[in-house]
Amino acid sequence: MKAIAAAGPARIVLLDSSEHNLFVIHRYLEEAYADVPHEAILGTVTDGGLLNSVIGRFRPSVVYHAAALKHVPLLELNPLAAVHINAIGTYTLAQATRHHGVPAMVLVSTDKAVNPHSIMGASKRLAELTVAALSGPQCRMNAVRLGNVMGSTGSVVPIVLGQISKGGPVTVTHPEASRYFMMPQDAVKAILAAGAAECDGRILLPELGAPENIAELVKHLIEGAADGSRNKIPVRFIGLRPGEKLTEDLLFQTESREGSADGGLAVIRTPSLAPAELHGLMARIGCLIAGGDLAGLIETICEAVPEYRPSSLIGRAQR
Repeated sequence: MKAIAAAGPARIVLLDSSEHNLFVIHRYLEEAYADVPHEAILGTVTDGGLLNSVIGRFRPSVVYHAAALKHVPLLELNPLAAVHINAIGTYTLAQATRHHGVPAMVLVSTDKAVNPHSIMGASKRLAELTVAALSGPQCRMNAVRLGNVMGSTGSVVPIVLGQISKGGPVTVTHPEASRYFMMPQDAVKAILAAGAAECDGRILLPELGAPENIAELVKHLIEGAADGSRNKIPVRFIGLRPGEKLTEDLLFQTESREGSADGGLAVIRTPSLAPAELHGLMARIGCLIAGGDLAGLIETICEAVPEYRPSSLIGRAQR
C-alpha cells in the first residue's frame, strides 16, 4: 500500500473483510499520505452486489486482488471456506471487474497453486484459471505467482522468531523441506509490475532463485539470537502436515514461457478454460459449497485441476 500511495494515484479504494486491518491501513494513509484521496470499505470479495456497486462508483484503473485465505493446515480443516473465498471470491470479483470494463486486474497467486497437495493451493489454482478464462484486451487479467514472502502474516520467519523468543523448541516439518522465499519489497515490485503488464490471461512469475532449506534457515535464525541462548534452543522435526509438500514447484508441466515483461517477470502461458466452461464450473462449485457437499466439491476440483492430490485429512473428511 505504501508503494501505491507513494506513486500519487488519483484515489485508493480499500476493500477488506477485516475491520481491524482496514482500520490500520486507513489510519496509516490518513497520517502518512493525507494528500492521497482514499476510501475504506468493509466487505468481502464474495459479495457481488457490493463489488459491482464499488467498482461502478469509483471506476478503478487497476484492481489488485490479494484477498485470500492462505494458511495451509487451517484450511485443510475448513475446505469449504477456502474454496468459497479463494475461488468463488476471485470469480465474483473478476466478473464485476470485467462487467465494468476495468482496464487491468492482478490476482496475487502463490507457488502452492502448482501441482497442489492442499485445498489452499487447489483453490488458488481455480483462481488462476478464472483470470485466464475471463481476461481479454478490454480487461486485462493476469496472475502474479509469488513464493513465501518473508515476514508476512503466518510466514515461517515470524513463527520461528516467536519460538526462539520463548526458548524453543523450534518446530520444523522435515529436514529436507524447502521453499521459495522473497523479500517484501520484491513482492511489491512484482505485483505493481504485473498491474502494468501489457499481456492478458497469463501467469507472471518473478525471479525467485533457488529454494531455501527451511532447517538451514532456522539454524541461521537461532544463531542470530542476541540473548546468548542459541546453544540451548532445540529444533524438533514434526513431519509434514496434511496438505504440505516437501518442496514447491513454479510451473506445471503443461505451462510454457513465452517471453518477459517489465519488472523481471516471466510471462507464462497456462492452460485455460473457455468462459462458458468456467461459468459452469463455478456454478457447480457454488452449489456444492452451499449444500455442504465436500465429497462432490473435491471430486469437481480434481476434474478441474487434475494435478491436485487431496491430503489424507481431506480424504477422511469425505468419508
